[in-house]
Amino acid sequence: MSAETVNASDSIQYVTVFIGGQLFGLPIERVHDVFMPESMTRVPLSQREIAGVLNLRGRIVTAVDMRRRLHLPPRTDGNPQMAVGIEYRGESYGLLIDSVGEVLNLATSGRESNPINLDRRWASISGGVHRLNSQLMVILDVDRVLGAMAESLAA
Repeated sequence: MSAETVNASDSIQYVTVFIGGQLFGLPIERVHDVFMPESMTRVPLSQREIAGVLNLRGRIVTAVDMRRRLHLPPRTDGNPQMAVGIEYRGESYGLLIDSVGEVLNLATSGRESNPINLDRRWASISGGVHRLNSQLMVILDVDRVLGAMAESLAA
């Protein structure tokens, strides 16, 4: 997954994650933590994407199951889950993912609109894509991922 070297002003850094074998990128300025979630507490009658809440260094974090959010089947490999810590509208969220990749510095000019054949459920939370060698990195738009879900939680 190599990317060409670019000037800092003409590039953006992404923390790459894998969910269901697909490569996703999160803008690095939106990521606060990468951690392994422990002692998660289920929340009765919560939305299907909410895996529960957990305590992360004294903060209550809402854990969002990204497989459910992306309409993917549950994991069956038995490997430990990872989480990416995100702040959204003053609240802490942990996006549950399969694994974390590397940080990529990609040219902003390489960002493309969502392909027309990208599943509409994925396109609704994507901020575009980057084509990397033989792989497509879908950019997760944190505001879209958490927006409607967070608003219904607050209601």
